[in-house]
Amino acid sequence: MSGHSKWHNIQKTKGAADAKRAQAFTKIAREIIVAVKEGGSGEPANNSRLATVIAKAKAANMPNDNIKRTIEKALGSGNADNYERVTYEGYGPSGVAVIVDAMTDNRNRTASEVRHHFDKYGGNLGASGCVSWSFDQKGVIIVDNEDEEIEEDEIMMAALDAGAEDIKTEEGVYEVYTNPDDFGAVNDALSAAGYKFLSAQIEMVPQNYIKLTNPDDIKNMEKMIEMFEDNDGVENVWRNWDED
Repeated sequence: MSGHSKWHNIQKTKGAADAKRAQAFTKIAREIIVAVKEGGSGEPANNSRLATVIAKAKAANMPNDNIKRTIEKALGSGNADNYERVTYEGYGPSGVAVIVDAMTDNRNRTASEVRHHFDKYGGNLGASGCVSWSFDQKGVIIVDNEDEEIEEDEIMMAALDAGAEDIKTEEGVYEVYTNPDDFGAVNDALSAAGYKFLSAQIEMVPQNYIKLTNPDDIKNMEKMIEMFEDNDGVENVWRNWDED
């Protein structure tokens, strides 16, 4: 697993989120609503899926009031939102594996849009399972160390003691990887210890990466990802493209 590529992806995603904060919050709110409905509870202690989404929301600096209001909305008897989670798999230029997580109230519309994004930039939508076998589901917490004040031994001990599987050191950050089932405990422990997160969520982490060398392939891959991330129904885009 290439940590440096992972952080490069986060930096680009974070920049897009900063420019479109309202859209980012809307997408997270949608995840919260689905998590409450699927888990049958508005209490994160009784709903692990909700706890995971709240961790993502807080790392994205979504205000607590927004989170609370969204949970209350999801619990309301008059809430007519009917979103469902859908995952699409396919290939970008030169066979880059791509997984698109969407939250939609219209499967046909979203499937058509996703297919269009793949086709427009030299990729193709594949069958379910065509690329997910080459990814591992992991909890991933990106800890801010821009000031380089956090000692590696210190955070490594804190993370491993909390149940993390691995920790990688990159420029300005530490990347903490967990088993999905241990994500909540590790997230809570590191948060309680005062560490600042740049990102915290369950991700699909590639087992290996593909390096693109053709300038046209690189341009098309960038455009494809941009189109996916600008799509209101798309929550996450995972890929095994080595962007460094």
